[in-house]
Amino acid sequence: MAALTPRAVFITRETDYELLIARHATRGQARFFLESRGQGLPAVEARHARFHAVLAQARAAVPGEWRQALVRRADLDRFLFSGDDVVVAVGQDGLIANVAKYLGEQPVIGVNPAPDLYDGVLARNPVERLPRLLPASAAGAAAIERRTMVQAVIDGTERLFALNEIFVGHRSHQSARYRIEAPRSGAAAGEVQIEAEEQSSSGLIVASGTGATGWARSISEATRLGLSLAPDERAVGYWVREPFPSVATATRLRAGKLTDAPLVVTSRMNEGGVIFADGIEQDFLGFGWGRQVRIAPADRALHLVTG
Repeated sequence: MAALTPRAVFITRETDYELLIARHATRGQARFFLESRGQGLPAVEARHARFHAVLAQARAAVPGEWRQALVRRADLDRFLFSGDDVVVAVGQDGLIANVAKYLGEQPVIGVNPAPDLYDGVLARNPVERLPRLLPASAAGAAAIERRTMVQAVIDGTERLFALNEIFVGHRSHQSARYRIEAPRSGAAAGEVQIEAEEQSSSGLIVASGTGATGWARSISEATRLGLSLAPDERAVGYWVREPFPSVATATRLRAGKLTDAPLVVTSRMNEGGVIFADGIEQDFLGFGWGRQVRIAPADRALHLVTG
């Protein structure tokens, strides 16, 4: 049986214009909604047209003998990726974080459709590079960054992966109660010493080197608890948000770096405890009383094509 040709899988999300039409049903109603608030529809339509022009150019760059697929972000959990796929994320950096947890070693090319609007830290390639990058990626000849991901294992069965960070806490603004166990910093090489305490806080995050430039950065700057984490380093960092001291809870374990030993968190919440990845709050796992999660560097990485 002949081997299948490579497949280019394009990942997108709805444009602002598409979201407006989905909400207001017609273009006229969307225009009325914006104009009643001192805004205009033409700029939104122009960004929409620009995005789809870039997407069309990207799809036209696929070699003629290849297969293609187009997947919206909301459908990623239902799409079956293959080992010979080359994934092309057209959009903002967050789109790459959204798709990373569904992949193995497939190369991911980030295409920035609007360099004047998006930073392009991960989606760093202009669409004009695709005719070269697609065949090079399929042949294993493209330059790759292997970016560390975070893995959470809940009660030894359920797994959750993240490119940026994993959050553990309460789904509302209530305090999260839990027991935290972390490897002691400064232990001798090859030696693992564990510190533990009961905590009440606004939750905690465990971030990779990629995620350390986002949510984790804002926490570390506010608390002055910075950690050195490279995106390709097999290590992750944890930060506790606003720990509260009391007769039953402590605040010594506020930040640290994890390499081999995981961070272990045991829920003390009767209701409302959640764990979610990369800021997708609606895609959470329940974390009720007695459940335990072990968080560490994942056994997989994002294979990001650098161009």
